[in-house]
Amino acid sequence: MNSSNPKRHFLRGMRDALPFILVLVPFAALFGVVATEAGLNVVEVMSFSVLVIAGAAQFTAIQLMTENAPTIIVILTALAVNLRMAMYSASLTPYLGQAPMWRRAIAAYFMVDQPYALSQIKFEMERNLTVSERYAYYFGTVAPLAPFWYGSSYVGAVAGAQVPPAFALDFAMPITFLAMIAPALRTLAHVAAATTSIILALLMAWMPYGSGLLVAAIGAMIVGAQVELLTARKARQ
Repeated sequence: MNSSNPKRHFLRGMRDALPFILVLVPFAALFGVVATEAGLNVVEVMSFSVLVIAGAAQFTAIQLMTENAPTIIVILTALAVNLRMAMYSASLTPYLGQAPMWRRAIAAYFMVDQPYALSQIKFEMERNLTVSERYAYYFGTVAPLAPFWYGSSYVGAVAGAQVPPAFALDFAMPITFLAMIAPALRTLAHVAAATTSIILALLMAWMPYGSGLLVAAIGAMIVGAQVELLTARKARQ
């Protein structure tokens, strides 16, 4: 088989992404349930999932919306949560940046954690791939994930609409964030950033509409970046 065939890389991307479905399905379904618990109807939940397609930002925005935060605060906080996507895009630009604008726009829409992680590893290991082959692999990783994200969000929204008020699921959101964050604490920089965000979030809890989260997010990124630089400097020495 010709290793330069984009179709082959597309199928490989699909195969590599399949295990993530086990995590993505319950997460998307939980968002649907939590969003309906917060007062959104099924159409609003689906519009949210299709337009934003970023779980952590969606949960954050829903929490702020339930607190009647101003729209600008909701948007800025969700953007702060998703700032990592800008770093993802920057790191993939050397591999995908030569493609036409329409391809880059579609890739940007589907820029989420799993396709990025898989693609970054693939492109680093196989540097001789053409731009077409790289895009084929990238969209291959997206192909099995996006439909399950949309479908599971819908199932969760429909199920959430049937949950009686007496069985409120407010506890689901903090548990979900703990489940997302804990596995990511792999290095000293990660732990330092997480610790900083917790301390600043508690200190800034007095700020209206959860805007203290923005301060905590910025402070955590600064501390995490500095710790990572110091760690790299010590490793070189």
